[in-house]
Amino acid sequence: LKHIHKTITISMLSRAFKQALSRTALPAGRRVIACNVNVSGISTLPSCLPIGRNMSMAADKAISNPAMFCRQCEQTQDHYACRTVGICGKSAETSTMQDVLMHTVKSLSLWAVQAREAGASADEMKEANSWTLSSVFSTLTNVNFDESRIEEYIKEGMAIKRDLEEIVRAKGGVAPDGDVARLDLSKMSTDELEDFGYTVSIPELQKAMGNDDCYSLVEIATYGAKGACAYAAHCRQLGYMDEDVMAGIHDVFAKGASNEQDMEGLLANALRVGELNGKILEMLDTAHAASFGTPEPTQVKVTATKGKCILVSGHDLLDLETLLKQTEGTGVNVYTHGEMLPAHSYPGLKKFNHLVGNYGTAWQNQKFEFALFPGPVVVTTNCILKPRRKYRDRLYSINEVGVPGVKHIKDGDFSEVIEQAQSCRGFPRTIEPADYLTVGFNHRAVLPLAGEVINAVQDGHISRIFLIGGCDGSQFDRNYFTELAEELPDDTLILTLGCAKNRFIHSEKLLGQTLANGMPRILDMGQCNDSYSAIVVATELAKALDCTVNDLPLSLCLCLSHLEQKAAAVLLTLLDMGVKNIRLGPSLPAYISPNVLDVLVQNYNIMPTGDVQGDIKMMMQGK
Repeated sequence: LKHIHKTITISMLSRAFKQALSRTALPAGRRVIACNVNVSGISTLPSCLPIGRNMSMAADKAISNPAMFCRQCEQTQDHYACRTVGICGKSAETSTMQDVLMHTVKSLSLWAVQAREAGASADEMKEANSWTLSSVFSTLTNVNFDESRIEEYIKEGMAIKRDLEEIVRAKGGVAPDGDVARLDLSKMSTDELEDFGYTVSIPELQKAMGNDDCYSLVEIATYGAKGACAYAAHCRQLGYMDEDVMAGIHDVFAKGASNEQDMEGLLANALRVGELNGKILEMLDTAHAASFGTPEPTQVKVTATKGKCILVSGHDLLDLETLLKQTEGTGVNVYTHGEMLPAHSYPGLKKFNHLVGNYGTAWQNQKFEFALFPGPVVVTTNCILKPRRKYRDRLYSINEVGVPGVKHIKDGDFSEVIEQAQSCRGFPRTIEPADYLTVGFNHRAVLPLAGEVINAVQDGHISRIFLIGGCDGSQFDRNYFTELAEELPDDTLILTLGCAKNRFIHSEKLLGQTLANGMPRILDMGQCNDSYSAIVVATELAKALDCTVNDLPLSLCLCLSHLEQKAAAVLLTLLDMGVKNIRLGPSLPAYISPNVLDVLVQNYNIMPTGDVQGDIKMMMQGK
């Protein structure tokens, strides 16, 4: 694996460097230096930078007319912006088309607001609501790389907007004013849409706003709303849709369509995203339990079982259930991957005997893990990476996920996947002795233990409770979260959720550890979709101890790799709750301006992750 990793990395870097060099226009008198690359620890692609300048400023000046400008994820190039090709692999063309799609979302949102003002019913808004969730979800990091699919969303959005215009007129409503409201892209060709995309890129919109701090708040709200839409899309899959929440989402995007320099209003808009997302997470928690049963602590096998097999990655539990039903009696085993690991804790899913275990780790390792898996792979949501040739013909997407050249499943029909699984070699033997991980510490399982936790805190068996959650990623700096978990005192309780847990749940140092009262030391609360569990536990413990969440012996170490934007939504929810002393890492969002960051520091004491030992010392003191 090390040899494969080194070979692929060198090849990718060579191509990327040549591409960047060919597309970089340097100011007169500047020369280019090549970055020295250590392939053993590489995490991001190198940049071509003029000598003697700040990295971000140099990158900005070096590419005066960037092919793209995307900074929605934590791993954005130079922690500034991807300008030639995305670190995620997204092409400039796809990125530009996504900019057009988000502008379409804003235009439709303006009309959706006015349609509701005019008295539109929930049924009349249903199509606009559903389109908004799917189209926005498709723009999240590592969801859809297929430019043609993005274009379809744009054209669909234009048609739905026309329907909203008719509703407003028919009900005697007031049409929204401005260029964004009057947007009409219905007759544009692909090339024309891409050309238009450059006029609504982040630099152009920021320039039109005329205030970097105001536009920073627009971006914060936009990326948080993207995450909220993704969570709401999961709710919709299970038949849950809240018209009031959708009205709020359209309000947020409509506010982002304005160039009004309204700092207070824009900050309130960002916090409203947090409020809406809290309601969505609660709704998703209810939908999961109603559909698949109450999660319960469960041991999950993480070693191979002999037989034909299919791997399911992503987050969507309904797709997993559908596949399990269709594979029943076929002799094909099903494994989960990444954020699907917590699926094993739901009675309605683990009742299927051929759901035999979990394979692999977090999303960023899929190019190696998918290549070695001896059967087809289905990716239900983020995160998907552009595949290697070795497994491209075994990879399937579904829902909003899309990659050019990858087969897309429609109408929940997995027959082609099952047929291919039966023709693949499968695992040749069962690994013995088997290894296991324990999942399922949803708030419904943890709250009955609240008395134990409180007694353990009061008796000195638990010195502090840590929440380490969020998204994982490929940067070397993320080892911070491994080291943090491993170096924390043995009498600390660690709550975790999201794929960030992969940084330490496999640690030999931590496996099987218990506290002095016999409780497991690490409680896996689920996917990032299960963030509501952490909120419930924190608020209920605060009630039991007659204090605020901020006064709990709880240190929030939130791994905000806003790769993807779901983590940004969860952060805004925590801020809306008034939670303080959150550490973000491994780097702060590129889209937060210095002045906006000052506001967040002053009001919430947000801080970046730093030295592990230094941070532990501070957090053990509640700082």
